Amino acid sequence: MHGKILGTAMAALFLTGGAWAQDQSIIVQSTTSTANSGLYDYLLPIFQEKTGIRVNVVAVGTGQAIKNAENCDGDVLLVHAKPSEEKFVAAGFGTERTDLMYNDFVIVGPAADPAGVAGTNDVQGALAQIAEMGALFASRGDDSGTHKKEMTLWADTGVNPTESSGGWYRETGSGMGATLNAGIGMGAYVLTDRATWISFGNKQDYRIAVEGDEDMFNQYGVIPVNPAKCPSVNVDAAQTFADWLVSDKGQDAIAGYKVADQQLFFPNAPDK
Repeated sequence: MHGKILGTAMAALFLTGGAWAQDQSIIVQSTTSTANSGLYDYLLPIFQEKTGIRVNVVAVGTGQAIKNAENCDGDVLLVHAKPSEEKFVAAGFGTERTDLMYNDFVIVGPAADPAGVAGTNDVQGALAQIAEMGALFASRGDDSGTHKKEMTLWADTGVNPTESSGGWYRETGSGMGATLNAGIGMGAYVLTDRATWISFGNKQDYRIAVEGDEDMFNQYGVIPVNPAKCPSVNVDAAQTFADWLVSDKGQDAIAGYKVADQQLFFPNAPDK
């Protein structure tokens, strides 16, 4: 059984179909990919029907989501930058971080493939070649989980792309969808999470150029906000949501979400 053992009040909530939770709501500070992919549109009605709890999602880059949660502007944090999430918990802002699901990052690019990287599964080699060729690369540049991953990959490559900011390296300061639109408009390579790419509607002649490197693994975590730091937190409803996501039913729901017959997220909450 996934998830923590529910107390008597929580068990009663599930057994009564959510009567106890009627008219309750929580705010989830979230990364954009879970929203842009349509996952919440699929999951949240299932959860609300079960519990009566309404979930309001604020979808921003991971860095901003963490700042918002630290400012007590949310009840649950759901993002994808594990080191930052662990710092959030260590600083007392979250009660517990739990692995929730994963997918991966990919680099997409135009069919012309000006850097000659299409078909490789060596992300560091591909990035180094993009830099060496001076091929356009569009970065979110927004401290999101995707941007954090991108900068880690560049660091592993030994290239500091910001030294070429405004040249071949273009920082949009925008979310994933807007960055994909900008990148495609200028013929640039873009690092994106696979779920957003599958759901993205303006692909034009773009395709996945680089995929399959283990360094492109993309882990998501869920963290209830700590009421000791944020007394306004709806503790019971927030914990109910977190517990449901990592329960067997929540994990099955995540696995069941598909776009174009493709599974976007793969549940991996630990057994407890």
